[in-house]
Amino acid sequence: MQSGLTGLGMIPGMKLPDGRSEFSMTSNIGARTTTEWKKLDSAHFLHPFTDHKSLHQETSRIITRADGLYLWDSDDVKILDCMAGLWCTTVGYGRRELADAAAAQMMQLPYYNAFFKTATPPAIELAERLCQLVGMNFQHVFYATSGSEAVDTIIRLARHYWAIKGKPQKKYIISRQYAYHGSTIATASAGGMADMHKQGGDLPFFSQVMAPYWYGHQGDLDEAQFGIVAARTLEQRILELGPENVAAFIGEPIQGAGGVIIPPDTYWPEVQRICREYDILLAADEVICGFGRTGQWFGSHTFGIQPDLMSLAKGLTSGYVPLSAVMVGDRVANELIDHGGEFHHGFTYSGHPVSCAVALANLDIIEQENLVEVGASQGKKIEAQLRAALGDHPLVGQIRTKGPIGAIELVRDKSKREFFPSDAGVGMICRNHCFANNLVMRAVRDTMIFCPALVISDAEIAEFVGLATRAIELTYRDVKGLMVG
Repeated sequence: MQSGLTGLGMIPGMKLPDGRSEFSMTSNIGARTTTEWKKLDSAHFLHPFTDHKSLHQETSRIITRADGLYLWDSDDVKILDCMAGLWCTTVGYGRRELADAAAAQMMQLPYYNAFFKTATPPAIELAERLCQLVGMNFQHVFYATSGSEAVDTIIRLARHYWAIKGKPQKKYIISRQYAYHGSTIATASAGGMADMHKQGGDLPFFSQVMAPYWYGHQGDLDEAQFGIVAARTLEQRILELGPENVAAFIGEPIQGAGGVIIPPDTYWPEVQRICREYDILLAADEVICGFGRTGQWFGSHTFGIQPDLMSLAKGLTSGYVPLSAVMVGDRVANELIDHGGEFHHGFTYSGHPVSCAVALANLDIIEQENLVEVGASQGKKIEAQLRAALGDHPLVGQIRTKGPIGAIELVRDKSKREFFPSDAGVGMICRNHCFANNLVMRAVRDTMIFCPALVISDAEIAEFVGLATRAIELTYRDVKGLMVG
């Protein structure tokens, strides 16, 4: 893997297109001590999804540089990042090609909007490229900046589509328990996170049904039977609301932030049947699952989903710059174009030329290095090594993966699939041990989740498994008294 972002004062050798000078970094990390950075952080920076009083007591870890799968903090401690930042650094950190693409585009055309009957070459080229990669019935792309904005756009498109069709009462958006579809008021309402609903994400015309979480629901059905049962909760809700009132069902192929909930193989075909039978649009939220995360280019490919709408972000640029996109299927696009009039929706940065140029360079890396196939192969190695190291551990109830994304369930009694009381905070105990041992792995309830860059090497897999095993063993020592047997 090529790496170029080696320092923090400058990027050595990077020239402007006319060869004039190097680019200087805007923050001089060495100008302040770690203590000073932490003090400034607490004084001014409100972090996302954070208890700020608690954070101010603990203080932040200041991350200053990165390369490959590794981060370094302001004390020069090396950290193995097995969450790909926030599910997004698909090609790893420090890719000079992406920095070069951004720099070149900034000097040629740093910005122009797409509002005034204008377009830029990077946005046009990327739209064509995405349609080719996604395939199916997708020939059109609408750009935004974040996954939240992309899902917000899906909601607008779905409701507008039905209004064009003379059915403006079809407004309900159905999703699932534990779903995460973004953090705007609309997308928080669309998701299934109860805490987000309590903080303003409680708009009308949104509804949630059962997640296809076989392990967590603890029933006696096998996975195939459970997949059908979970899917049919969607049918029940459609009938309760009235099909004439439901615009769309939206779901992540794998529910990432919900705990890497991998559905049974029977689930998505039944969901698709239900949506078609009741004339409901089907939207796939691929913000996490897209660009090789599930072992194929998109989660919809992995599970055989044929959606009408699809949201993309994160791995689209490997997180180097913000960009999201909505793939608009022919059914919706043709109605929008032929009969919709002006679509009163868009963003200042829709189709930002720099972001689109970086996305194109990112897709080049994924294709040239066969990272979809590489990621699928490395994902199998991760699963095999985790099972060998932790499969019989009394604290580990289940290890599940699909490509290079996965989860480890921590349970009170693995023979009964019995979880710990929620107030025991076992997942957070384990996460803290991970961080103390310089491993980034996330806790969702008592489920430890991981999502490394597709470029993870065999040596890094071994390191990850070793650090994860150590963190889980330390957690076991802490919580053994709460367990059965």
